[in-house]
Amino acid sequence: MSLRRRLAPYGLMGPGLLWLILFFVVPMYFMGEMALRSGTLITGFTFDWAWSNFPDSLSGRGDQVWRTFFYSGTATVLALLIAYPLAYAIAFRAGRFKLLLLFAVIAPFFTTYLIRTIAWKTILFDDGPVVAVLQALGLAENGRILATSFSVIAGLTYNFLPFMILPLYANLERLDVRLIEAAKDLYSSSRQAFLKVTLPLTMPGIVAGVLLTFIPAFGDYINAYILGGTQNSMIGNVIQNLYLGQRDYPEAAALSFLMMALILAIVVVYIRFAGTEAFIGEEIEEESGG
Repeated sequence: MSLRRRLAPYGLMGPGLLWLILFFVVPMYFMGEMALRSGTLITGFTFDWAWSNFPDSLSGRGDQVWRTFFYSGTATVLALLIAYPLAYAIAFRAGRFKLLLLFAVIAPFFTTYLIRTIAWKTILFDDGPVVAVLQALGLAENGRILATSFSVIAGLTYNFLPFMILPLYANLERLDVRLIEAAKDLYSSSRQAFLKVTLPLTMPGIVAGVLLTFIPAFGDYINAYILGGTQNSMIGNVIQNLYLGQRDYPEAAALSFLMMALILAIVVVYIRFAGTEAFIGEEIEEESGG
């Protein structure tokens, strides 16, 4: 094999690697350096290996961290419960309306994220019809929806729902329906065929959708700021306030790094225990009797 052919794959990786270096590695370096500085905006920030910024950034912020996990986790589960049957219907039951339904899924992206969130604030306004119906059903907390955990989770679920639907649809659309038909020919019920064939084969889409939904939802601060108020702030709101309010850049950078490390650890564990290869392997082993 010639040298040119051996180097061709690396050449194809070049643009992507350059993008990652310029817009990920370099910013991470500067943020890491800032996290190890001390001082104030007035006196200036001095690089002196201030490792104390990391524990200090978490001090007294346990409620926001727990609330962030709860809100983003709940929104991810709700998005999965909504997205899977919807993606399944589009892939297998939509017929000639498939493209129209896919357009409806991605249509919200034609409007900016901020405008969509503000629209939810209008929908959930105290004197609006949605709140009136929920009040009649006894579901509105203290007679309102805005500035509650419900409104934040609803906003997160709505805004990140397409990130769950699209990978699921892509996975389901490529699914070989002959495998499902074979399972039914072997006397499996529709439920058994779904659990033993469809669900394991769509695990790549589920894994991708969960990651694409949970990670941005965990770092989001717009929904909590607009829909939740001060009593429902997430860790993203804390970081935003440290950067733009208190101008404590080292502590903000340290807290950002800690949250990134936490998310990375969660992703590794999630892929390890919910990854497609392990899941399908367990299914095959179970079916073969050990």
